[in-house]
Amino acid sequence: MKHHVVMLSSAAAIALAAGAASADTLRLLTWGGYAPEDVVAMFEEQTGHTVEVTKSNNEEMIAKLRATGGGGFDLAQPSQDRIAGPQEEFGIYKPMDLSKIDADLFIPSLMLATQANTTVGEDIYGVPHVWGTSGLVLDTKMAPMVKDYTDLCSADVAGKVSYRLKRPTLIGFAFAMGLDPFAAYGDEAAYTDIMNKVETKLIECKAGVKTYWGGGDELMGLLRSGEVVASMAWDTGGWKLNADKPDITFVAPAAGALGWVDTFVLPAKGKADEAAYAWINFVMQPEISAKITAAAGNFTASMGADEFASADLKARYQASFPQEAIDNIKWYPPVPAGLEAIEGGVLDRVKAAK
Repeated sequence: MKHHVVMLSSAAAIALAAGAASADTLRLLTWGGYAPEDVVAMFEEQTGHTVEVTKSNNEEMIAKLRATGGGGFDLAQPSQDRIAGPQEEFGIYKPMDLSKIDADLFIPSLMLATQANTTVGEDIYGVPHVWGTSGLVLDTKMAPMVKDYTDLCSADVAGKVSYRLKRPTLIGFAFAMGLDPFAAYGDEAAYTDIMNKVETKLIECKAGVKTYWGGGDELMGLLRSGEVVASMAWDTGGWKLNADKPDITFVAPAAGALGWVDTFVLPAKGKADEAAYAWINFVMQPEISAKITAAAGNFTASMGADEFASADLKARYQASFPQEAIDNIKWYPPVPAGLEAIEGGVLDRVKAAK
């Protein structure tokens, strides 16, 4: 029995240390599915903290934190491209103390990319949690020749292709054309030049496009019916189709899938930092992360968590994302002012082109 007493007392000691500032309630500002009830209950039982979950989205999170100067919450989960800008402008976050985070729990390429995109001055403000990508969703029997975004222009699939007239299409085509749009983010002239080349290419490809899809349901219908055999879309959409049509799945393009990351950040006036770090280290454990994947549908930055996912989802994920495909993901950096106007002009002209 002695052994059990030691285990309990060390767990109790961790809980006491974490709650040393008597800040036992973690006020979490997050997305639906990122803090499932069973995970919250396990955390509360193991640490002695309580968790108050507020569900939100990027725009609302920033608005709430701006309104209070970073108060009202102890941990928030904006996307990585919504951190550096709002921090420079409004000072709504506080720097991360990486010594309090178990880095071994994270996929290294994801951790480094997120840190790079959430650095302001000398400080890092975010670490990665949940991520997803857009790339190619293909009927692999009918369109085996499609390996990259620009292959959607191939004569082999003409008339059976669909993508959106939105910025991911511009960015994906740029990378597939050997250009680096993210490297040009800080240089409006260079970015305009890249976008002009992409515009020419998309107008050239227009004849082969069945339709520019608007909503996900529309695209799913086109792929299910076989009217479209090759498209640009997101990973979870491809996996959902794969469940009932084994030939259709998500494929990471040769130029790299385009990745978004929802992070963990500390609001500037948060009062429960220790509980916040305890939550991060708790939910990034592979088995706990697999529960979040089951609830949210997307994978996390937890190293090895895919091993604990449901067998079907694990097989789809591993087929779409061998390690080299994960390491080749192009993560969206913060968008500088002015870029969306350049992109908007390109999209309007492609739409209007005959």
